[in-house]
Amino acid sequence: MLEAKNNDELPPIPPKRYFTIGEVGELCAVKPHVLRYWEAEFPQLKPVKRRGNRRYYQRQDVILIRQIKSLLYEQGYTIGGARQKMTDRPDEVAAPQVSSGEIKTLIRELEEVIKSL
Repeated sequence: MLEAKNNDELPPIPPKRYFTIGEVGELCAVKPHVLRYWEAEFPQLKPVKRRGNRRYYQRQDVILIRQIKSLLYEQGYTIGGARQKMTDRPDEVAAPQVSSGEIKTLIRELEEVIKSL
């Protein structure tokens, strides 16, 4: 979905589990109030909310936000058009790619949790 030229302008997503709204804003070059608005407009975007209603975004949320930004700002879709494009073909638009390295890291972390139990 994101063209190579647009992806190069954004910083790489660090290998963290959760990101604050400020971190996501920097990673996607979008202000926090825009992210909160997009949560209301795009049902696929649901960050985890913890104590005090603080939002914590996961890697797939950051990828999804970058895709929404691309649809709106670079491809010229309206909010409604972008929402419809994402619901018409969710596998084409919102399917994040997971590398084998990320899967191995998750497996290692899960094994450590199981050992600690």
